[in-house]
Amino acid sequence: MAYTTIDNPGSFFKTVLYTGNGSTQSVTGAGFQPDWVWIKERDDTSAHNIYDSVRGVQKYIYSSETTVEQTGSNSLTAFDSDGFSVGNGSFINQSSQGYASWNWLAGTTGSGSTGGSGTSKSYTYSANTTAGFSITRYTGNGTSGHTIPHNLGVTPQMIIIKSTELTQNWSIYHHKLNSGTNPEVKYLELNSTNAQLDSASIFNDAPPTSSHFVLGNSDAVNTSNGVNIAYCFAEKKGYSKFGFYTGNGNDDGPFVYTGFRPAFIIIKPSSKSEEWTLIDNKRLGFNVDNNYVYPNQNYAEGTSNRLDITANGFKLRDDTGETNTSGATMIYMAFAEAPFVTAGTKAAGTAR
Repeated sequence: MAYTTIDNPGSFFKTVLYTGNGSTQSVTGAGFQPDWVWIKERDDTSAHNIYDSVRGVQKYIYSSETTVEQTGSNSLTAFDSDGFSVGNGSFINQSSQGYASWNWLAGTTGSGSTGGSGTSKSYTYSANTTAGFSITRYTGNGTSGHTIPHNLGVTPQMIIIKSTELTQNWSIYHHKLNSGTNPEVKYLELNSTNAQLDSASIFNDAPPTSSHFVLGNSDAVNTSNGVNIAYCFAEKKGYSKFGFYTGNGNDDGPFVYTGFRPAFIIIKPSSKSEEWTLIDNKRLGFNVDNNYVYPNQNYAEGTSNRLDITANGFKLRDDTGETNTSGATMIYMAFAEAPFVTAGTKAAGTAR
């Protein structure tokens, strides 16, 4: 793994809030042309909409659903140099409604053929080795041992997969599933509250490598000639962290060290059936008021105080089951607002 510190995390990830106008508009403020955009209406029960540049504009999938990819001319219509443009869909641009968007930069594009067992299939990708993020659209071959290149150059710590053509659950690999021991034998479902599940048909009980990840023969990830999308993440110092902690069931919860001030956090109890929780540094953006949404639900934004965001991690401030169940293992993914220590070893701020 490369340990070069990313001094400006905002060059690769940014939360942007906006208000719908019921017509068309360009949403600016990302600071780059995003390749992965995740949008949620804050005050209504609309679904989470996920877009990426590899599948193309107007194509979206729901994090909370098993449904196939949707196409809509009134959805996201362009990836722009400083954000994105949207049509008049109520789920993305209803007049006077507030929206949160989470934006990631990938980068280099390309195509190739898959490997491993079974027939080789085509794939296309966008990858950013500096930020440790890639998007891969691949065709399944229905054979266990099918290997999919991720183009990160290092082993990913988290992989998120959805079939775009079949009604199937999302499948997630995280290197701290199973408490970090042989995590490839377990998986989670982004659209589900289920605790970690065990099936070789998803990741073939084989760990990812610096060049590829391995699939079983499940239709959720590898149906023959079916198209899938995979989002792969490798940890980068000062920018991203994919870890776990043990809950204590107390309002004075554990402190989780990330090495940066988080801008975005997703938490899921891996050993217990509970919701996924998504928190960022903009809603409302100060301790203790860090609002949350559930990626596996269409619910409006919640306002209970789940955690404090600090200069070098986050501190749990609630005994709720989805973030701090006593004795439960919680996996998380986090992206930075600012590194705690830059490449020049200067500390980068204090708790908010």
